[in-house]
Amino acid sequence: MTEATYFILVALTAEPLHGYGIIKQVRTQSLGEVDLAVGTLYGALDRLSETGWVRLDREETVNGRPRRYYRITDDGVRAVRAHAARLQRAAALVLRPGGVTSA
Repeated sequence: MTEATYFILVALTAEPLHGYGIIKQVRTQSLGEVDLAVGTLYGALDRLSETGWVRLDREETVNGRPRRYYRITDDGVRAVRAHAARLQRAAALVLRPGGVTSA
């Protein structure tokens, strides 16, 4: 799972969001380290929809433009939790006493 995919899924765990909302939430949750381009976001959303981890929640029209809201699925929640657990285990290897020694 890429960093962008991980943060997109995390952003959607609280509530369905539209594209710009996802971009803002990812930026906030990653403390500014992940800044998604629009093309990256929608490519990732397409892939996440194909895997069944995200689905379209609803569409609205705002100022004459369609706004699509996306929702994480139960499979998506399981996938992002599993990835978070892997990251936690990997970090523990480095953060434990004696985990990393300087050269």
